[in-house]
Amino acid sequence: MEEREVVVIGAGPAGLSAALEAARSGAHVLLVDENSKPGGQLFKQIHKFFGSRDHRAGVRGIDIGTQLLEEADALRIEVWLDAEVCGIFNQRDVWIVRNKEKSVNVRAQRIIIATGAVENSVNFPGWSLPGVMGAGAAQTMINLHRVLPGYKVLMVGSGNVGVIVSYQLLQAGADVKAIVEAAPRLGGYGVHTAKVRRAGVPFHTSHTVLEARGTDHVESATIVQIDDKWQPIPGTEKVLDVDTICIAAGLTPLVELAFAAGCEPLYSPLLGGMVPWHDASMCTSIPSIYIAGDISGVEEASTAMEEGRMAGLSAAHSLGYVAEHDYEVGFKAAEQRMLALRSGLFGQKRRDAKAAIMAQTRG
Repeated sequence: MEEREVVVIGAGPAGLSAALEAARSGAHVLLVDENSKPGGQLFKQIHKFFGSRDHRAGVRGIDIGTQLLEEADALRIEVWLDAEVCGIFNQRDVWIVRNKEKSVNVRAQRIIIATGAVENSVNFPGWSLPGVMGAGAAQTMINLHRVLPGYKVLMVGSGNVGVIVSYQLLQAGADVKAIVEAAPRLGGYGVHTAKVRRAGVPFHTSHTVLEARGTDHVESATIVQIDDKWQPIPGTEKVLDVDTICIAAGLTPLVELAFAAGCEPLYSPLLGGMVPWHDASMCTSIPSIYIAGDISGVEEASTAMEEGRMAGLSAAHSLGYVAEHDYEVGFKAAEQRMLALRSGLFGQKRRDAKAAIMAQTRG
């Protein structure tokens, strides 16, 4: 049994930020990720961030990821890649399989789970054909592996992910035939949808995919208008010549590890579904386990990084590495940056949803 002070599970924006904050405070941190490269979603985000200077506005996600990795290297944070966390036992024992061949048990004084979220699927006849994929998968192919997933693309979902990935597909040389949205209004920020609309991509609100057709891959897609009860309207079908269908239907928090460890679950539809209960410090119902990022509720990468900082600082403080006054000052600053992110039409809803979680009594 190996021992570490803080084990952070997940090296995406939340996990990296948590590891950095805990390490800066003086804690010995082990950062674990199942992928061969750290950074998570940041290295797929070639667009510039919004917000303020505190939130690195105007900086591309890939550059933010590079900066975080450089900081982690400077702090000499211990990093295990190609390492899968298979379970958490006795509230502190982390079972890790390294390189799919070596099983290691690590006893941690504090654990921070930053496992992120998984893409939602949409089922329709033909949805299992090669060429149907999540928008995040398409983004990984073009931005990380420089592989075009297809030449003629239908995007399902007009939220920020759908429109951003559509624009990046256009930049990579694909022809985005259309974006369909089941809701009567577009879901993404106007600045993103405007860029795609200017590029000539048509939007179809109150539409969905009726079916995909093809032999060994997608060859066409039929879209259809839906009524206010989400039912197809006969006679409104349109057949599109596409070889790829990307699904951008939201995300679901990856909570299995936390729930298997015994963290108390709560349901929050605005934050993606089931999430672990947590307090303002990002501590769950198990005092040794903290969470950060999309596992605590699906939001933006900027929010995930702030939650990571809060979790890392709180974990280090609970171990005695941060004086009470310094903790209050640092935490208050993070909270203020978070409030700025959770403002406006979209942010206020997430802010209210978070407040509702923290207001609920445990047990």
